[in-house]
Amino acid sequence: MIPYRIITLRGIRILTTSLLCLGIFLCSYTYYYSYNARWDGRLCHCERCVSELGLSNWFDKRFIPDHIPLLTRTNYTLTKETRNWWMQLQKERKPDNLSQVIAKLFELGRGEDNLLIRRHRGCRTCAVVGNSGNLLGSRYGKDIDTNEIVFRMNQAVTKGFQQDVGSRTTHHFMYPESARDLENNTHVILIPFKVLDIKWIISALTTGEVTRTYKPVKRRIKVNKDKILVYHPHFFKYVYENWNQRHGRTPSTGMLAIIFALHVCDQVNVYGFGCNSKGHWHHYWEQNKGAGAFRITGVHNADFEANVTKILTNIQKVTFHPGI
Repeated sequence: MIPYRIITLRGIRILTTSLLCLGIFLCSYTYYYSYNARWDGRLCHCERCVSELGLSNWFDKRFIPDHIPLLTRTNYTLTKETRNWWMQLQKERKPDNLSQVIAKLFELGRGEDNLLIRRHRGCRTCAVVGNSGNLLGSRYGKDIDTNEIVFRMNQAVTKGFQQDVGSRTTHHFMYPESARDLENNTHVILIPFKVLDIKWIISALTTGEVTRTYKPVKRRIKVNKDKILVYHPHFFKYVYENWNQRHGRTPSTGMLAIIFALHVCDQVNVYGFGCNSKGHWHHYWEQNKGAGAFRITGVHNADFEANVTKILTNIQKVTFHPGI
């Protein structure tokens, strides 16, 4: 009888443990199934996901999900078509070998970032903050800082303007002629118009030998060498052809940033863009008499780009905050 009782007690323990495990599994499975069934086919957990197709023919004709916006160690080879187009933007007499320059860049630092990793079960919110004077008095600062990713560009400053423009910057778009020093925790997204631009960022962090592109540039720059990212020339061309429809000579930095955000973010909030009835072409931190010059010369077609942003807003792909 004793062995039988021992076996029975053991059996009861095993049975109880098994039932408990089964219960946990069934609860987990039920939760997982119902949770994923709710989001079946969704690309994110936001109320709306900017990269979803099938909602707007206008968007679907322009948006190509497979385009990678950054140069990486595995995708820096350019097609002949892309190379020819890109090399014509700002011609160089004797450009260095592009592959060799990029290889040197990757030797300099890690240059890695999680922007290219799409978290299908998350909601990545992004703020693309332009430099328009219409941000003054807007009090958007807290709203901007609540975004997971905050993109700024060119000479944008935050000190002294935090109430209107926020204080956080996770990624900063620049090219050599618009470069500025950044905080150690901020990623640089270099927009190269030529091979020399990539060579410049290497030089600015090492020898300081490059002092001029088409005009004098900073010999040195204070940025984190492990946070250097490079805008892909093929993606540059894609923005120009698909989104700018070849208007102007090149897309503006703002346009490049907005389309970049469509590919790496789930929600996109746009601040500090455009010119309203008050004529805010100047930067929010200065009264720049030359503001809007590119609009006049035709380098960028600001009116066309503003219309693209308006359409993106109307089809709920971006949320446009107009300022004052």
